Amino acid sequence: MSGNHRNNIVWFLAGLGLGTVAGVLYAPKAGHETRKSVTTGVDNGRKHIASVGRSAREHAGNWMASGKEIVTGKRPQANGATDGGGDALRDVVAETSS
Repeated sequence: MSGNHRNNIVWFLAGLGLGTVAGVLYAPKAGHETRKSVTTGVDNGRKHIASVGRSAREHAGNWMASGKEIVTGKRPQANGATDGGGDALRDVVAETSS
């Protein structure tokens, strides 16, 4: 390890230590209050993410159902078009062979 990297690590650790001391000295709440606030925030965030996930899953299911309805609704039309195209092709082949 070169001297420059070692120097950077020492400064990083010094800054980490000073930041920790400053955070403890100037914390607006006692430790148990801070832990409770953090726990509450994490729980609220987890509940929100779960809610968003459920909503997204519901919307995706609705979109998929709509897509299936559109596809199944269009399929008879598509079958009719291909049948008509086949009939037209047979007519053209019959005319050219005669």
